[in-house]
Amino acid sequence: MSESPLDDDASTEDIVADAPNGPGTYDIVILGGGSGGYAAALRASQLDLTVALVEKGKLGGTCLHNGCIPTKALLHSAEVADAARESETFGVNASFDGIDMKGVNAFKAGVVEKLYKGLQGLIKSAKNITVVEGEGKLASTNPDGGGVVEVNGEQYTGKNVILATGSTARTLGLDIGGRIVTSDEALEMSEVPDRVVIIGGSVIGVEFASVWKSFGADVTIIEGLPTLVPLEDPSLSKQLERAFRKRKIAFKTGVKFKSVEQNDSGAVVTLENGDTIDTDLVLVAVGRGPRSEGMGFEEAGVEVDRGWVPTNERLATNAKGVFAVGDLVPGLQLAHRGFAHGIFVAEEIAGLNPPPVIDAGVPRVTYCDPELASVGITEPQAKEKYGEDNVEIVEYNLGGNGKSQILQTAGSIKLVREKDGPIVGVHMIGTRLGEQVGEASLIVNWEAYPEDVAQFVHAHPTQNESLGEAALALAGKPLHSHA
Repeated sequence: MSESPLDDDASTEDIVADAPNGPGTYDIVILGGGSGGYAAALRASQLDLTVALVEKGKLGGTCLHNGCIPTKALLHSAEVADAARESETFGVNASFDGIDMKGVNAFKAGVVEKLYKGLQGLIKSAKNITVVEGEGKLASTNPDGGGVVEVNGEQYTGKNVILATGSTARTLGLDIGGRIVTSDEALEMSEVPDRVVIIGGSVIGVEFASVWKSFGADVTIIEGLPTLVPLEDPSLSKQLERAFRKRKIAFKTGVKFKSVEQNDSGAVVTLENGDTIDTDLVLVAVGRGPRSEGMGFEEAGVEVDRGWVPTNERLATNAKGVFAVGDLVPGLQLAHRGFAHGIFVAEEIAGLNPPPVIDAGVPRVTYCDPELASVGITEPQAKEKYGEDNVEIVEYNLGGNGKSQILQTAGSIKLVREKDGPIVGVHMIGTRLGEQVGEASLIVNWEAYPEDVAQFVHAHPTQNESLGEAALALAGKPLHSHA
């Protein structure tokens, strides 16, 4: 997301006031102004299509205001706290005096606001985009294609309609309030809890565990599946668990919670095995569900499956001229997947026949400490796809990487390839390794062979060269690692 000029007092109302159209007929009506919705609007504008972009809250959606950006701001504050604690390791005399949550929240809010103003500027400067503020509902679909979205009693007809209503935090049936929170409430906390139990050990859970541990809390994660981050390659799960043990972040895997009871002094979490944990705060971090209830989708003839909107690979729903993008579509729930979906659908509507967005080619980063970054399929998935004897792997330990030693991080780069074929998976763990997922994405999506990557010169000393080292090893000519 980049910035465009915008007056400090500009608002969504300014954008609406300058819009060329009101209720009427558009090439595209987009229901939802989050990652997928606004990306579709901007790309459609570039393609000279008229757009009505409907949003009841703030443009940017969950990612900008309640997800990616604010959580990563908290994680950066956590990184600074850890750097202060560990400064003597690097010969620097500094002290850690505590966490000022008012200051942390001000930093977080400042980052979000700057990006929000930039997004408003992009939308305002784009041609043919009408921003419609209010709660929209799909009123009907047209057998010939597209449909009608109703907002505040007014109708916006789209020759095409894009459903981009996003997702909402799952609660497992727990009543949210008091000492039981989701990530939405956790982002607005004014103080650091002494003890936290996190239900869910996937991305959201381990990221908040990392933040709160760095801020000084005692943290316990409860994960019903056998490992933390269970969707990642097993090697990453094992290394993350090892790192969390070293950081004294407690976790219980392979066991589910049974109940949570609040009392005057805190809360008690009871597990299915009978164990109980006393805590000050419970974070429910079991993922996000689709935001489709009450949107009129089924009534208008759009197929809905347990809240999700199924599509074909070209993101078309069962209703002609109606598409769905982002978290509403079953699969990875990532903002950049939403961006890619939005761009794809705009180009599809414009007749450009773009290549489909494949989940296996979408890079994934978990921003705890240490970071996890991956793209493509895991080793078990590769063995299932190609056969046990038709998969080759290499794991390059960051102990041989100069920059990683300077940063004092442990971890590894794991490459998975089809035997005598291309690299089909890259799986990384270590401080700052999320920044290396760009090259990993190119490697997998361009179906590069280890020999292809090994021939390129990677700058020294960088963590980036660890990808080159892993490729050298997989190509049979390791340099800074054993054969």
